[in-house]
Amino acid sequence: MKRNWNQAFQIAAVYVGTVVGAGFATGREIVEFFSRFGFFGLISILMSGYLFVMIGSKLMRMAAQINAKSYQEFNEYLFGKWPSKIINIFMLVMLLGVSAVMLSGAGAVFEEQLGLPKTLGVIVTIILSYLVMLLGTRGLFAVNTFVVPLMISFSFILMVLSLRMPNFMQQLLFIPHADDGWKSVVAPFSYAALNLGLAQAVLVPVAAEVKDDWTIKWGAIIGGLALTLILIASHFTLIMLPNVEIYEIPMAIIMKNLAPFFYWIFVLVIYGEIFTSVIGNVFGLDRQLQAYMHIPTTLSVTVIFALSCLISLVNYGTLLSYLYPLFGYICLVFIILLWMKPFTPSEIK
Repeated sequence: MKRNWNQAFQIAAVYVGTVVGAGFATGREIVEFFSRFGFFGLISILMSGYLFVMIGSKLMRMAAQINAKSYQEFNEYLFGKWPSKIINIFMLVMLLGVSAVMLSGAGAVFEEQLGLPKTLGVIVTIILSYLVMLLGTRGLFAVNTFVVPLMISFSFILMVLSLRMPNFMQQLLFIPHADDGWKSVVAPFSYAALNLGLAQAVLVPVAAEVKDDWTIKWGAIIGGLALTLILIASHFTLIMLPNVEIYEIPMAIIMKNLAPFFYWIFVLVIYGEIFTSVIGNVFGLDRQLQAYMHIPTTLSVTVIFALSCLISLVNYGTLLSYLYPLFGYICLVFIILLWMKPFTPSEIK
């Protein structure tokens, strides 16, 4: 059988692009879960990376095995018929909440980095998302395969610049005091749970369309490793910014300080990553609504954006700080059950 590396890399790009969103690209999410804990944060990142590779691969391969068309079908297989109804309602609410965070993040980029109205950023993002959504999975692949490599490149440029700073090793090994230091122990699990719980809305239907087990497996492995490397690169950069917790978009501040000639391009890349996550979440929500009722895609997407816009009126940093950790703790149940569920690759047709 011919190995389809091209499609495997496309799956990896969708995996990375779905996870790398408003919080990840801006650095805010990485600070919240990892970097504020110093060296312990690095250990947590490595543990999260392992979960992204192993659990992410199992999620997609299992989705293809049972031919799940949406995360509703996948959760019914995972949790059982009646519990899955409650889980799916929660997932619907959670995806709406995260979509609102993404839109709020897009608005924050326009307002804080470009000096333009936040509302303009939200409107532009919605219009562009409509155009991509009309293309379906092809549009999702196209956007991610273009933006994700740029984000990875800039992450490593900043990491290299940070490594050359004289006090890098001192900062890397430093363990700052944190009143909630216990969170560094659960951070790798809650972070992976949050992102895999959300990503299933995109990864499940994508895996069902691809079907080939080898392609899905290596797409997940490449995507998981890429996420780990980006997390490490971002962490190495973020620990070099004093008082990193006070910034809403710390990665942009660091780029302005270390490589100002790349600053505006990097801001556009951050926006691009936020945009891919908006598309990913709305894509998954649209598929879920289609499973409940047969309505035109344009109508379902309009409803999704209308609800997301209402929630996005809350400040971006506030939304992320409260919603993401909460969702992460709740999603721990999801990855525990996924890890425990028996899986036999040879059964995939």
